[in-house]
Amino acid sequence: MIQELRDIADYIAKLRDAIGLLRANELTRDRLPMVHEELGEVVAATAGATNTIMSSAETILGLADGPGYRAAVEARIFDIFEACAFQDITGQRIAKVAEAMSQLESRLSRFTVAVKARDAGGVDEGEVDRRKRNESLLLNGPQKGGPATPQDAIDALFD
Repeated sequence: MIQELRDIADYIAKLRDAIGLLRANELTRDRLPMVHEELGEVVAATAGATNTIMSSAETILGLADGPGYRAAVEARIFDIFEACAFQDITGQRIAKVAEAMSQLESRLSRFTVAVKARDAGGVDEGEVDRRKRNESLLLNGPQKGGPATPQDAIDALFD
């Protein structure tokens, strides 16, 4: 019986160490809020750039022929080029998010190995329903490795 109690105590100590390695306070205090902020900034940057590009393109379309036409078009084109710089900034932000999520995944993986965790209850019915709904509504997002739907089929939707 004493040996069993020692085994339990050792298991609890290993579990406590594994939980400590998760650095859960750091995750909730720093990493996860950063992920939220960075993704918010990506959304804002892409929305701002899109608005600038659209506005500049509309201005170009509305320009009257005549003297100064070329200079006016060039000015709007430079605005478009500037707005396209969002890609570099959003790429950097998304890289930060990806790194934070990778660290979270790594820590959770180490923890599940340390505690020999298994998913309880089999398949999550809520997740199955969510996937079915997304599939039926075509809310799958971009497909890894290219589009799952041929471009001709997409173009046909707009004809």
